[in-house]
Amino acid sequence: MLDDDTSTSRLLGGRLTYRQFRSGHRTGFEPVLMAAMVPAGPGELVLEAGTGAGAALLCLAARVPGVRGIGVERGAALARLAAENFAANGFMGLTAVNGDAAALPFAAHSFQHVLANPPWFGTQNTTSPDAARALAHHAPESTLAAWVAELLRVLRDKGTITLALPASAYAEAAALLRPSCGGITLLPLWPRQGVKAKIVLLQAQKASRAPDVVLPGLALHDENGITAEAERILRGGGSLA
Repeated sequence: MLDDDTSTSRLLGGRLTYRQFRSGHRTGFEPVLMAAMVPAGPGELVLEAGTGAGAALLCLAARVPGVRGIGVERGAALARLAAENFAANGFMGLTAVNGDAAALPFAAHSFQHVLANPPWFGTQNTTSPDAARALAHHAPESTLAAWVAELLRVLRDKGTITLALPASAYAEAAALLRPSCGGITLLPLWPRQGVKAKIVLLQAQKASRAPDVVLPGLALHDENGITAEAERILRGGGSLA
């Protein structure tokens, strides 16, 4: 992989070195926060669909020593870059494979936890002229249903599914989870106090009858910049689980 094609940045306050392509999708805060919500333990096997260059699994492995993870990425070059990022940070329990999140190459009930940040924009939205960014962000209307169905297929009973979604997709996602899951938990991400959430984290437990929960939510910014609670997670590697 040519260094000129990538840029290097850091995650979790510099604990992780992370390379991503200069063009195409660029990592935001969503994968870091999504990883912080996954209640994985050492030795458990986690799947991320649409792993990109691996930011979420990197953050999860930094928080949970000994966790094992597989990232599935449709872009072959991105999958290779994710694998390089895992190795560069010393996480031998993480790997990446080239594959389709809507047709996962794994047997049913293979994973204790699954997570995904699916493409957000439908075909009615303006498509980016950057082909890699368009692939990461735009998808047919059936994409969320296909991803959730496959993630639930490979998830073990009592395992968790965690999704980062636009707030507008919350109801659809909850309806897709409802037949198989309980304990559907909503965590709004407020840009700042008093501003409506554009992004939410949604988590559920397969084969559970637990009641649904709406958490207080996380304010990301205040008048001084990043809030102390957001900084505890984004830079300190803290948990939302």
